[in-house]
Amino acid sequence: MTSAKIRETAELFGWSELRPGIGEAVEALLEGSDVLGVLPTGYGKSSIYKIAGAILPGPTVVVSPLIALQTDQVAGIEAEEDAPDAVAINSAQSDGATESAWGELEAGRAEYVFLSPEQLANDEVVDRLARLAPGLFVVDEAHCVSAWGHDFRPDYLRLGTAIEAVGRPVVLAMTATGSAPVREEIVDRLGMRSPQLITRGYDRPNIRLEVVRHQEERQKREAVIAQVMELPKPGLLYVATRRATEEYAEELSGQGLRSAAYHGSIGAKARRELHEGFRDDQYDVVVATSAFGMGIDKPNIRFVVHEAIPGAVDDYYQELGRCGRDGEPAIAALHYRAEDLGLRKFFASSKPDRGKLATVHSALVAAGRPVDLKALAAETGFTGRRVADLVNLLTEAGAVRAVGDAIAAVRGLPTEKAVERAVEQSAQRERIEESRVAMVRQYAETTSCRRQFLLAYFGERLEEPCGNCDTCTSGTAYEQHEESAVEDAAGVPFPVDAPVRHREWGEGTVMSVEEDRITVFFETEGYRVLSLPAIEQNDLLERIG
Repeated sequence: MTSAKIRETAELFGWSELRPGIGEAVEALLEGSDVLGVLPTGYGKSSIYKIAGAILPGPTVVVSPLIALQTDQVAGIEAEEDAPDAVAINSAQSDGATESAWGELEAGRAEYVFLSPEQLANDEVVDRLARLAPGLFVVDEAHCVSAWGHDFRPDYLRLGTAIEAVGRPVVLAMTATGSAPVREEIVDRLGMRSPQLITRGYDRPNIRLEVVRHQEERQKREAVIAQVMELPKPGLLYVATRRATEEYAEELSGQGLRSAAYHGSIGAKARRELHEGFRDDQYDVVVATSAFGMGIDKPNIRFVVHEAIPGAVDDYYQELGRCGRDGEPAIAALHYRAEDLGLRKFFASSKPDRGKLATVHSALVAAGRPVDLKALAAETGFTGRRVADLVNLLTEAGAVRAVGDAIAAVRGLPTEKAVERAVEQSAQRERIEESRVAMVRQYAETTSCRRQFLLAYFGERLEEPCGNCDTCTSGTAYEQHEESAVEDAAGVPFPVDAPVRHREWGEGTVMSVEEDRITVFFETEGYRVLSLPAIEQNDLLERIG
């Protein structure tokens, strides 16, 4: 009965078939279970809430971080003649448009309402949603709620409270980058109740994985240009800076390729034209910073080359997944210098200014009431962006809280204590960044199968080496696999998923095992790569249970 209803509803959106895991997720929601969907970009995650929302009573609330994505989703739903209607409520539209959206919801004519997390800081918005008795609450890009996620946003921290305030409907959290620690924190911070985990589609066997190591920057640059020239087109070349996008695009154009540079500073019109031109095969290669790619679903991208070290394994897998979506052969290549990791760590590190933190917190305490960011900036003399950064850090530390669109100090917490908490929160951020660097290094330097490494990171197991990465081609992946099989038979002291306790860092979970090292995730320290000989010699680690 349920499966038939799911198929019938899917046809309203033009889907005759659903990808593996989608129907399973919808069925769990219809049975009243929360669902955490960890599915890669382009897999069709939105089909879960579209189908479930159309069946469940009450409207469907969809929290999405980008207004542009909200607009695209509303337009996509409205394009299907038989699908239920959708509206958006955000700061980019007029008051009249917002009231019209509320009217459609309250009259029962709209099923889906798209909001940004900032909207849920508004008590009036939460109250109006509660009166509508939503049947499904959807958190898109749910990794933003996790400090271990690559795109943490303090605005997401209030979502758990908002879910309860609107009547605690069934919850669907979705992310494309849900490593194990991120998943655990999503569940905890959203208050999800024994959610069903749906993880599918991370194995993209048609994409060849390669890492090219370099000693010198000039050598790396020449190799990147040579590879991009040789590879089938079209493709993407990811670089670190705006200047690099322009330099590489100019050089590739000089060698006869139709190339363009993309970075976050180009205007909206130029951005739109470049997106459309790339979609229509007017460019052989787009040289871009990580700002390029959100919402790009071009099936025939033949390569994704990274000239710069990505910020996290999550980022890297999301970006390389933009090639080969047509199922045809594609290649993802990372050009790597160990020295670049030091630069990545340097730019990720930032010490908070104790004086500025104290000034902001003291101003909130003195006010004795909620203060909006603009007024707080005027009171402290700091820029709006600086105030926002300081407030975010104090919010993470539990020293201030959001009250509607304003901020208030948590009562009973002295400024000195608030600053100490914020400084420790900043130190944890830095440990997180160092942890991410360690995982990127491990991917770049592993001699095991690269696909096995990536899939294990996202909680999927590949039993045999993939045969389509550089370590498989060289044979080292198979050698490592055979050695691991022998060790498994003999009993590995610290197998994958084993709970362990470190003498200094406390309890953790083994994430991966290699010939001479293991990677352990510690809740307060992040990922740490530990030498097996060092563990044995210094008695650093013990299994729990």
